[in-house]
Amino acid sequence: MNQLKSILLLGILTAVLIGLGGLLAPKALPIFLIVALLMNLGAWFFSDKMVLAMTRAQPVAEGQLPQVRRMVEDLARAAGIPTPRLYVIPGQQPNAFATGRNPAHGVVAVTEGLLRILDERELKGVLAHEMAHIKNRDILVASIAAAIASAITYLAHIGLFFGGGRDRGGGGAGALLMALLAPIGATLIQLGISRQREYLADETGAYLCGDPRALASALEKLSFASRRVPLQTEPATASLFIVNPFGGAKSMLSLFSTHPPMEERIRRLQVLASELRGVAH
Repeated sequence: MNQLKSILLLGILTAVLIGLGGLLAPKALPIFLIVALLMNLGAWFFSDKMVLAMTRAQPVAEGQLPQVRRMVEDLARAAGIPTPRLYVIPGQQPNAFATGRNPAHGVVAVTEGLLRILDERELKGVLAHEMAHIKNRDILVASIAAAIASAITYLAHIGLFFGGGRDRGGGGAGALLMALLAPIGATLIQLGISRQREYLADETGAYLCGDPRALASALEKLSFASRRVPLQTEPATASLFIVNPFGGAKSMLSLFSTHPPMEERIRRLQVLASELRGVAH
């Protein structure tokens, strides 16, 4: 279901792009599509290097953290993907992220704080969640969504700059209104895709580790700590982390959140745990 929702949102995002392009700059639409795709293709290829540099993550040397490395190897085997590279991020906030343009270039990074406060079951649950992002190719999905959203924003800026088709009479006002609203709508849809991928990673990760309650317990600890312990990172990296490093949003602000509500994530994992227990019996 989460996979279908992601595909639906990508389809809506594409429809907004085509509609806006037809209103504002139909002849220039291919140009902006190419520009957006090139920018996001570059980000896709070099995203791992950029985010590792921004978070000051350091590679785990051979022989260090053998227990964590063994968990990563076991989970990668269960997921049917190559073993990702393992990095540690300096900082007391417990958090983690995965990056890499495909499973062959996967990276899992965990903070020092994460290794300090989680027990073995919870740590395995978090690593399984990150492994799920790599298995589900979420970096690719995010890159596609970002490319389309960027093209929409470029088109909107061009439409506003050139007056949104003033030669179309009354239609110009509608074009201008769409040029103003389309980037906001595109951003909301892009963030919606990000939240759906988090739900999917929770579900896939729960199956990989076979312990949804362990992941739920870890998320609860991480959510609590993220609101109290700062993490030195750029806002642009927030969507990558398993929990928002800057805390969660409430009410209407949740529409602009990169992560779904923590209460709902935990509830879904609890339901999944009950279902798995029922099947086992």
